[in-house]
Amino acid sequence: MTVHPSLQNYADAWTHSIEAIAELVQPLVEGEWNRPTPCIGWSVRDIVSHVIGMETEMLGDPRPIHSLPRDLYHVRSDFARYMEVQVDVRRHHTAPEMTSELEYILIRRARQLRNENRSPEHLIRAPLGAEQTLEQGYRTRAFDVWVHEQDLRTALGVPGNLDSAGALVARDVLLEALPDVVAKDAGAPPSSAVVLDVTGPVEFLRTVRVDAEGRGSIDGAPSLGPAVTLATDWETFVRLACGRVRPAEVADRVKVEGDADLAKAILDNFAVTPR
Repeated sequence: MTVHPSLQNYADAWTHSIEAIAELVQPLVEGEWNRPTPCIGWSVRDIVSHVIGMETEMLGDPRPIHSLPRDLYHVRSDFARYMEVQVDVRRHHTAPEMTSELEYILIRRARQLRNENRSPEHLIRAPLGAEQTLEQGYRTRAFDVWVHEQDLRTALGVPGNLDSAGALVARDVLLEALPDVVAKDAGAPPSSAVVLDVTGPVEFLRTVRVDAEGRGSIDGAPSLGPAVTLATDWETFVRLACGRVRPAEVADRVKVEGDADLAKAILDNFAVTPR
């Protein structure tokens, strides 16, 4: 248990997902670590390397000094380059090296969580030299490990945990981004509304409202006359919002009502995670 209840939910979600990842990869033979995942450019090994690397940063370990190859086609931004260092430095690690490092990191981070006495507002390191609150760091790690757990499950053909504590954290993180997607990126007109109806293991209905000044907000009340209604299942929502699929690839799993052009603009901008 942490000393701050606001951190406990994220700690629990993180623990559940990272233990699931460890269980998924423990029995893999060497070749299976090279399987591609829905995360563009990353194999099973790469995702586990990323998780290990981000957890070492939460522990305050120094980042590796490493030069990236120039031919990594999926690395297109400073943020992606930052993330890729922890991945590329482990690309030639063997299966036993990967599982043993993951187990060691899990032990160290679990101990850190048990002994946490910093306040949720305490500032810690964030990517690219930025700072974030401890609570934001906890939340981001809970979200990230759940999403990557799902990447691994897809790659390995082992579905599960779509309704876990991490899934609920992911729901909240992804929904927070929707007002900007609808109002700014897709350019929904002022004084309009867009309804998102999601079914499945995590079920919800949300309305994004654009005010007269073009600012977006989100709530759980239905809209009587939305410009667009998008209906889909939870897994498809996650895959779209995390950029794992393009809208055209799952068109048969997304029901659209209303303004078709606005719906297309929303779906074209639906991916909100940097990776």
